[in-house]
Amino acid sequence: MFGIGMPEMIIILVIALIVIGPQKLPELAKSLGKGLAEFKKASEDFQKNVQEEARKTEEEKKEPAPLVQAASTEHINSEAKAETQQAAPPKAPHA
Repeated sequence: MFGIGMPEMIIILVIALIVIGPQKLPELAKSLGKGLAEFKKASEDFQKNVQEEARKTEEEKKEPAPLVQAASTEHINSEAKAETQQAAPPKAPHA
């Protein structure tokens, strides 16, 4: 955890015990634990929301809106008409 081994943890706890005192150390540890638990819950909620939004975005990309489909179909049809008009030779007038 953060590259801290057992000897470093013992030194940190001894210094905290000296600085804070034995009466306030349990209260501080309890409030620190609650704060970390709230932070963990908030980060999990954030990750869940981000994943949900990403999933919604992917679904929208897979199935475009009906108006977009209709517009692209019209564009394809107009391109096909233009190609067939260019491919067909002009008709000569009958005399």
